[in-house]
Amino acid sequence: MPYKLVISDPETGKAIQYELDDAKTNALAGKTVGEIVEGDVLGLPGYKLKITGGSDTSGFPIRPDVHGSGKKRVLIHGTPGFRPQRKGTAKRKTVRGRELSPDISQVNMRIEEKGTTPLEELIMKAA
Repeated sequence: MPYKLVISDPETGKAIQYELDDAKTNALAGKTVGEIVEGDVLGLPGYKLKITGGSDTSGFPIRPDVHGSGKKRVLIHGTPGFRPQRKGTAKRKTVRGRELSPDISQVNMRIEEKGTTPLEELIMKAA
């Protein structure tokens, strides 16, 4: 299943959604949250993107502190996956591990280094 990328630009505060084809999806498989990916692999030459999170096909969030790629029930104190109403509250929730696998549907990324061509133009060419 192809990934849907949500690429955010911290300078402008905008986010762009981008659907990957199967070849580019395979290039991301096995990467982990926090890893920096070359944009050339994703059809965005000159860009460097950092994986910041995502969710799987069932809607479970990816947590950067959970190892592996499977679903796990862990005791968590805050985001992602749980927003406590009162300070100090913890809850056992099902979350996905930090490694990208075929079960992932959405990957959130942040631009670390910009290329020469604007991101909107590159995505319009790819679509």
